[in-house]
Amino acid sequence: MSAGITISSMSTYAILGCGSVGHAVAEELVEQGKEVLIVDRDSDRVEALRDQDLNAQAADIRDETVTGMVDDRDVVLILSSDVEANKEAVANIRDRDEDQFMVVRASDPVSADELTELGADVVINPSTVIANSALRSLEAGELEYKARKLSDVVEAVEGRLAIITHDNPDPDSIASAAALQEIADSLGVEADILYLGEIGHQENRAFVNLLGIELLSRDEVDLGSYDTFALIDYVKASDTDIDIPVDILIDHYEPDEEYEVEFSDVRPNVSSTSTIMTKYVQEFDVSLSEEVATALLYGIRSETLDFKRDTTPADLTAAAYLYPFANHDTLEQVESPSMSPETLDVLAEAITNREVQGSHLVSNAGFIRDRDALSQAASHLLNLEGITTTAVFGIVDDTIYLAARSKDIRMNIGNVLQDAFGEIGEAAGHSTQASSEIPLGIFTGIETSEDNRDTLLSLTEEAVKKKLFDAMGVDGETNGS
Repeated sequence: MSAGITISSMSTYAILGCGSVGHAVAEELVEQGKEVLIVDRDSDRVEALRDQDLNAQAADIRDETVTGMVDDRDVVLILSSDVEANKEAVANIRDRDEDQFMVVRASDPVSADELTELGADVVINPSTVIANSALRSLEAGELEYKARKLSDVVEAVEGRLAIITHDNPDPDSIASAAALQEIADSLGVEADILYLGEIGHQENRAFVNLLGIELLSRDEVDLGSYDTFALIDYVKASDTDIDIPVDILIDHYEPDEEYEVEFSDVRPNVSSTSTIMTKYVQEFDVSLSEEVATALLYGIRSETLDFKRDTTPADLTAAAYLYPFANHDTLEQVESPSMSPETLDVLAEAITNREVQGSHLVSNAGFIRDRDALSQAASHLLNLEGITTTAVFGIVDDTIYLAARSKDIRMNIGNVLQDAFGEIGEAAGHSTQASSEIPLGIFTGIETSEDNRDTLLSLTEEAVKKKLFDAMGVDGETNGS
């Protein structure tokens, strides 16, 4: 029992078996002003305990008479290293129909199960406790070491640091980059956040605008003006073969390619890079701005689908740390942006053209201007009664863009799109959301023009729907369209 644990002042305690573990617990309880009785069969040990002004009695904890010695105690801790003696003590106390709360020491999972069956309320295994404590200490030590290494690389920047997100960055990537920028600023280093593609999806644009996060397009800057480069949450980029020297790599996905870097922290055992960066913010003791705290919290929430997908204890503790620093009114505005007329048009078209087989819905939104409206349409259609999976696609210039969502635990929608379109286009995503891009000519062999738009749309719709439903393994009649 460690310092800082507070026990109810109404409880009285008995400790049966007072080896090193029992002695440590007894000292902590007495220090908190608790009334403690110690029972141990070693008379010399009992005398030593009495010399320390502890209330100790000599008796074998297996003896049935011990139950009478402790029957006025609210909590009984049976902490002998002799597990067989502990089992007898538990059985004796429960045979008297005592309702005392019992914490009992085990030696392995088997004895733990046996003690639970005998009536122990809580079973502890000192080896497991020590191992968990050692792992926590190791994690803390490793983080401290990595923070020093990261600090060394950042402080060595002579000019400016370029922090590069993955293409078409999402909230996790943007928030993580903003956190590294704030860490760099705390170390006296200027940094810019660079990206390729677009800040798509209305939530993402609201996220950037409301929090005032400045991002620069890589196409519009001179990369030669930077002397240090960091890839943050970059592995999901469309093209991971980046032609610049990489100094820092931080991600929660394992890269397929080898990066020769001065500093690397890749943790596939957490669900967001925002979680990793929150740990560094804590380790550097950065005075976190409300904007970056809000961004990191939203990054974790969006990557874990509000803690409903692949959430780890590290994600939860990071979110708990950020919670009091974040602006929750801003979070609500980010999560509920107003719907643009374009998105409304795409949603209306998707509703009209929907085809349902079983609980799976696929829809063609036609020729569109804003491809990010597809993901919002897919999310909205997932709310239809009886629907567990949605896919909405549309045509922009000579490319078919598709967004999919699923709440079917039997289906990984990312794998579905990979199976359907991986060989003819690009597909990426998770078990619950995914996207794909397919060259239009793959299906039609026809050049896009005003005269053949209807033909293109018809050929595309038939081919895409068939591939999707086949990949989903759906058989059956169409339920609606």
